[in-house]
Amino acid sequence: MEAVIAVFIPIIFVIVTGLAFVTWIYFRSREKQMIIERGLDVELVKTLFEKKKSPYALLKIGIIVLFFGIGLGTGLLIEVYTGVEEWIPFLIFAGLGIGFILAFFIARKFEEKDKANNLD
Repeated sequence: MEAVIAVFIPIIFVIVTGLAFVTWIYFRSREKQMIIERGLDVELVKTLFEKKKSPYALLKIGIIVLFFGIGLGTGLLIEVYTGVEEWIPFLIFAGLGIGFILAFFIARKFEEKDKANNLD
C-alpha cells in the first residue's frame, strides 16, 4: 500500500503544478484580451504590464534564508542535546516567519529612505 502511495506523490505533484501553470497562463491572456477589448491605448497597456523591479529583493531573500538556517540549526542542536525531533519543523517555520517579517520591515525602511532621498 505504501509503495502505491509513493508512486502517486510525484504524479500528483506534476499534475497540480501543471494545472497551476496553465491557469496562470489562461488568466494572464484573458487579462490582456479584456484590455484590448476595452480599447486602451498602447502606452497605458505598456505601463500596466511593466514589471516593477525591487532593488532589495536579494536582501529580502538573504534575510529569509538566514533565519531559515537559524531555525534549522537551532532545531538540530535541540535534537542532538535532547533527542526530541519534534522541535525541528516548528523552529524552521518560526525562523521563516521571523525572517519574512524582518525582511518586509527592513526593505520598507530602505525603500522609504530612497523615496526621501529622491524627493530632496
